[in-house]
Amino acid sequence: MPKDLASFLTPELLRQIEEQLNHQFNHRDFLLEALVHSSFGNEKGAEKDNERLEFLGDAVIGLVIGEELWRRFSSSSEGLLSRWRSQLVSRKSLADLAVQVGMGDWVLLGRGEKRTGGSEKQSILAGVFEAVVGALYLDGGLEKTRSFLLRVFTQSIQNIFVDDVSYRKELDQKTFLQEITQSKHRSIPLYRVVDVWGLEHEKNFKVEIEIEGVVVAAGEGRSKKEAEQRAAKKALESYGV
Repeated sequence: MPKDLASFLTPELLRQIEEQLNHQFNHRDFLLEALVHSSFGNEKGAEKDNERLEFLGDAVIGLVIGEELWRRFSSSSEGLLSRWRSQLVSRKSLADLAVQVGMGDWVLLGRGEKRTGGSEKQSILAGVFEAVVGALYLDGGLEKTRSFLLRVFTQSIQNIFVDDVSYRKELDQKTFLQEITQSKHRSIPLYRVVDVWGLEHEKNFKVEIEIEGVVVAAGEGRSKKEAEQRAAKKALESYGV
């Protein structure tokens, strides 16, 4: 790698990158290598480009996101978790995240790629995202990398099951509400019977749902289960689903 590679990136940009990653690199060569697209490397005679770090970053992203899905969605099957992980770590998803973070302005491209809008190409954006994650992992370790990934993936993870219509059809209201609260609040709803009335064989129940100490909905039914399901349906409406 050319010794003057850092000269292609201003000190201000490098500072901004480290701020975005919330990590000051001890070995900045990892970061510089992560930003070298093969077109730039071939043009400048660099010994390395970011493809090896892409490989590493891909593995780290899969591990962190897989673990987070497993932890958050305790009632979801292996097949469903696998489908969600595939969606979250797809090239399109990673490219979208790279745009959000601003990585299109970080990557070093050859003249040809610059002319054809390389900094906006999905494959290049996804690749630099993976490579930067690989560099962050090598220099900062798994916990630092996990912190960055969960921060940028938060909204995507929260939305993944809400947008999955086929999944929603498989769940009852209570289970679906629990998945939402585990994702958004990392807690589960508390159901409480607050009233019972009627004859012994014609009882009616009123149930309230409390989330993080706040009553968010109530439902009535001819059984405790029915009241809970109706309360859960109302609570889901408050989340816009």
